[in-house]
Amino acid sequence: MTSAFLHKVKIAFSDPEIRARILFILGALAVFRLLAVIPIPGVDKTALAAFFANNQFFGLLNIFSGGGLSQLSIAMLGVGPYITASIVMQLATIIFPQVKQAYFEEGEAGRAKFINWSRLLTIPVACISGIGFLFLLQGQHVIGQLGAVALIANIALIAAGSMLLMWIGELVTEFGIGNGVSLIILAGILSSVPTNISHSLFAATAADVPSYLAFTLLGLAMVYAVVVVSDAERSIPIAYARAIRGAALAQGAATYLPIRLLQAGVIPIIFALSLLLVPQMALSVLSTLHVSFATPADLWYTAFLSNPWKYGTVYFLLVILFTYFYTAVTFEPKRVAENLQKTGAFVPGVRPGRETEEYIAHVVNRITLPGACFLGFLAVSPSVIQGLTGITTIVLGGTALLIAVQVTLDLAHKIDAQVSLREY
Repeated sequence: MTSAFLHKVKIAFSDPEIRARILFILGALAVFRLLAVIPIPGVDKTALAAFFANNQFFGLLNIFSGGGLSQLSIAMLGVGPYITASIVMQLATIIFPQVKQAYFEEGEAGRAKFINWSRLLTIPVACISGIGFLFLLQGQHVIGQLGAVALIANIALIAAGSMLLMWIGELVTEFGIGNGVSLIILAGILSSVPTNISHSLFAATAADVPSYLAFTLLGLAMVYAVVVVSDAERSIPIAYARAIRGAALAQGAATYLPIRLLQAGVIPIIFALSLLLVPQMALSVLSTLHVSFATPADLWYTAFLSNPWKYGTVYFLLVILFTYFYTAVTFEPKRVAENLQKTGAFVPGVRPGRETEEYIAHVVNRITLPGACFLGFLAVSPSVIQGLTGITTIVLGGTALLIAVQVTLDLAHKIDAQVSLREY
């Protein structure tokens, strides 16, 4: 097994095209890391560090931005606005028949139109997010009061940084290997690991050794669980009345319909984070505008987010709720049953049509619950692990871990596919 792995690595770096794609990825990620350390004007670094040290919720958002948020860089939003725009467009397939037709029925041309709409929607999302963050940070005295010109300039910088990252991600998808946006998120997550480890080691004492050992074991167990659950699926047997193989006619050919345990991926966690973030941003804007009820409400909501038990409970329940919601949006048992019937396929022991639809929906609902609970546990795992080990210098983000493992596995599979093409 080791020799086979080394053989594939040798092929990957000896083949000019694969090597060029890997180097392109590394160059694009280097540009991303450079953008993440260029700050916007007027930042109080001491107040900024204190704000993130006392707010675990924004610490998690900082992980997704690759540390850009904690630096208040021009890339502070990361690729978040593009992801949000893509999610909104997917939800629009339910509301608007034209969007649904473009996404599901018009093939590659429709997908290209769908992506263009997502790009255009990213611009207002980035501007609105930038406005919300700036008003929020003004209310926390992290940045000074901005005049109209300075406010517009900072919003333009933040939105332009997010659009630039979106463009870099699409270039990586086209000229590199794997999904560029996912790789940018992965680079942002991994960039914080060396700093956290070094801070933890310098702050450690002899009495902390058992806690660090427990932390390491929990971390390894979580990595193993994420790898297993990411590949877990429920296979529904599918049979065909007739199948043509070459010149022969075979009866009763069979295959499987895979239903993934994590059907919604990490999207429910992003939904839950967004829903928890929007009220604070709105209250901060209203407080800046001197609305009477906004200031006490903002203080109450900030205290709620700082309470790990209250915030964690609501976060966990929201993740479960959005897992069911997003699975219902993206996976349509009726469409699957119709496609099976059109191709002459059926589930053994189940009538085609409505009964097949109900059977598939029942299977999806059953496996969604454990997947949703697993996502919820990953979302609140930093608070749980900190409570068990007492370690606060390292935050083992289950959400970040899930993204890192899934993106790494996807990248490994795609590199392996490229190598296999060269072998044959």
